[in-house]
Amino acid sequence: MSNYAIFNILHLFAAFIFVGTVFFEVLILEAVRKRVPRNVMHQLETGIGARARELMPWVLATLYASGLGMAWRYRELLAHPLQNSFGLLLTIKIGLALSVFGHFLYAMHLRRRGRLASTAFKRIHLSVFSHMVGIVLLAKLMFHLGW
Repeated sequence: MSNYAIFNILHLFAAFIFVGTVFFEVLILEAVRKRVPRNVMHQLETGIGARARELMPWVLATLYASGLGMAWRYRELLAHPLQNSFGLLLTIKIGLALSVFGHFLYAMHLRRRGRLASTAFKRIHLSVFSHMVGIVLLAKLMFHLGW
């Protein structure tokens, strides 16, 4: 099996975990908030948050390392992204992925300072959610769109 195939499998599983977690938090957990008593919701969020802080650094390390390994294969296309649709869409996808990583670092910064309020948490999650939708679409479209 080639290195690219191994990177691809690792990337897909890590993306599945990360995207699934973000979708769960944005689409499921936020809706549950309205139906569950505040103290129960706080306990639930505390438990989920603790588990996410244990798991997500490893998931993100795998996701970004495997993404970098796969991008290496396309380094010539990435050097001139405006020359073809694949290079351009891949460049946009990488830009969105870097922005997601920036969101993650910003959230960790706010958490360490004790300033990750509910509103900031929701805004960050919504932004990451929209980035993830874009990344998933681009991941498929870059193999099917051409101009």
